[in-house]
Amino acid sequence: MRILVVTVVHHPEDARILHRQIAALTERGHRVVYAAPFSARAVVPRPGVEGVDLPRAVGRDRRAALRAARALLAERGPEADVVLLHDPELLLALPGTLRRWRRDGHAPVAVWDVHEDTAAALTMKRWLPGALRPPLRVAVRAAERLAERHLRLLLAEDAYRARFARPHPVVPNLPRVPTAQPPRPGADRVVYVGQLSRARGALDLIETARLLAPEVRTEVIGAADPEVRGALTEADRDGVLRWHGYLPNDRALARLWGALAGLSLLHDQPNYRHSQPTKVVEYMAHGVPVVTTPNPLASALVTRHRCGLVVPYGDPAAAAEAVRRLRADAELRAATAGRGRAAAVAGLDWSVRAAEFTDVLERWAKEAGTERDPGRRPGRPVVAVDG
Repeated sequence: MRILVVTVVHHPEDARILHRQIAALTERGHRVVYAAPFSARAVVPRPGVEGVDLPRAVGRDRRAALRAARALLAERGPEADVVLLHDPELLLALPGTLRRWRRDGHAPVAVWDVHEDTAAALTMKRWLPGALRPPLRVAVRAAERLAERHLRLLLAEDAYRARFARPHPVVPNLPRVPTAQPPRPGADRVVYVGQLSRARGALDLIETARLLAPEVRTEVIGAADPEVRGALTEADRDGVLRWHGYLPNDRALARLWGALAGLSLLHDQPNYRHSQPTKVVEYMAHGVPVVTTPNPLASALVTRHRCGLVVPYGDPAAAAEAVRRLRADAELRAATAGRGRAAAVAGLDWSVRAAEFTDVLERWAKEAGTERDPGRRPGRPVVAVDG
């Protein structure tokens, strides 16, 4: 098959998009065109994937990115068997595009990969005026109902099923579990991997690091929202923690080996209540004890598998105390790490579930009659599509 994957919001090295879904497609022999904000994020496409450079949608003005995405979908969509969309914003680029595809007789299967609760996420957008949030939530739910009528949907969480009238396949956001046996967790370093924002507990991480230093070092890996970037830069400068900034997924996860604990200090936000933080499963997969706030799915995972400790929301002192407890008890540290690793190997491995994802896209393309010989054409160079 020929698959066009599009995002104007996510980092081109996004773990779900690139390291899981695109990797699964290319491993199956499908040809992928990946349209993403490469220049805006100062990265280049990985070998074996044709890249198309799009503007990045950020903040209030997303018109340039949507114009570029609409032009791309009109030009390259008919070449594809499947168009895989990763942003709810891209739904705005589809109405006229879908009509054009059908009129010209070259309509690919259009798929929306739903991996957040968009309406709930609006409450966390500080750039969005408060008065606009309620009507926009209503508009988002209406757009979801419209998307369900005209697109195929993939869901990242079982809990998302309730938002839609019909059943849709669930492709869980799981990491690849390393085949190598991880080292025993150490006693002097904790790690956080993921996007950094106030709601994701970035300021709590800084205070936790301050309470743990100098006996325990805190490593923070991830891109930061503007609201917390200054605080992280200052904490790194003062030696409170080490902030590595954004690292590609494979390099970020390599920092987990031998850590004392992995931290997940999400706040109690509607968008997080129905989502399982991928970082928690990544910690488990790498043999690292978990310290998490009571996010429902994360705490259920940690409690069920006894692979870490749960601390209250917004309580850096409790997070630091949990780390100290693990540090003081080598047997507890090793046991929680081992149970988490075993649970990840047994049922939380993307390597096992990847075939389900590719099977779904192949089946939809076959049902729609769009599946064609990929032709193995030489990849085009990275093409910039300006708004």
